[in-house]
Amino acid sequence: MIKRLRLFLTLIPLFIIGASPASAESRSLRISVPDQRLYLFQGDQVVSSYRVSTSQFGLGDARGSYTTPLGLLEVSAKIGQGAQPGTVFKGCRKTGEICKVNARGRDPIVTRILRLRGLEKHNSSASSRGIYIHGTPEERKIGRRASYGCVRMKSRDVIELFDAISVGTKVEITKERINPTRLAQRQSKVLSSG
Repeated sequence: MIKRLRLFLTLIPLFIIGASPASAESRSLRISVPDQRLYLFQGDQVVSSYRVSTSQFGLGDARGSYTTPLGLLEVSAKIGQGAQPGTVFKGCRKTGEICKVNARGRDPIVTRILRLRGLEKHNSSASSRGIYIHGTPEERKIGRRASYGCVRMKSRDVIELFDAISVGTKVEITKERINPTRLAQRQSKVLSSG
């Protein structure tokens, strides 16, 4: 019942902007490093927004740097469908352990994994470096730079995002701030002038 409700709530914005569920392929993600936010777009319309954590070591794609890569990437795999929130993954496989939110001394990858592949020369190592969007038990650190290169999310948020996108979804990680209000105003002007 809860999954159906989440799916319904995810689809509401599609009907508001006149899209159909079949147009989910036009969804994309934009991650603003200065905002520490991930935005789910349907075309130019923001569907959802989530607080995230990018790398505490800065930006880049050098091996062993623990940095978050910038530029255009895509979701190359979705791992963890149906896993319980807090399910621990090692090497993209369930360990059988469930980690509680904000468990002291623990920092595993949990709940869901969206594997990323870089599409540009300057982020081409993202996949081999193991750069993901994933759940973290360290939810108290969400909203500030705290990761080791990945994009971390709260478990409930990464589940919602996981269910809303597909493999091949484009992901842009940027140093620019994103103003959803300005984007919505621009979209409104385009619709009213057409």
